[in-house]
Amino acid sequence: MKFPVTDAKTSELASQMARYGIEEKDLEESFIRGSGSGGQKINKTASCVVLKHVPSGVQVKSQESRSQALNRFHARRLLVKEFQRKVEGRLSPEAEKADKIRKQKKRRSRRSQKKRSSS
Repeated sequence: MKFPVTDAKTSELASQMARYGIEEKDLEESFIRGSGSGGQKINKTASCVVLKHVPSGVQVKSQESRSQALNRFHARRLLVKEFQRKVEGRLSPEAEKADKIRKQKKRRSRRSQKKRSSS
């Protein structure tokens, strides 16, 4: 499969898919209209990619780019990340960072509640 990215990125994606046992024949791909800002262009084109791994039922959606071909690549990357999360049982580095920030904000809100109640 040819994507509009460098050959190194394509081969890296192929090796990750092979590591988790994801084959192209097991993927069901559909294209839908995207949502969000973008106006007339986003309402006319079906550039959002929905990718489903049929044997496991894992489904991902990608609308990172205006290009359908690039979104197909991003959807496969997301699928690999989802498999990685399920297999390794831990969050991706991005998700861990977001979780850490969420916990910090929760602590801050508790502190401010204590200040209000003690005053």
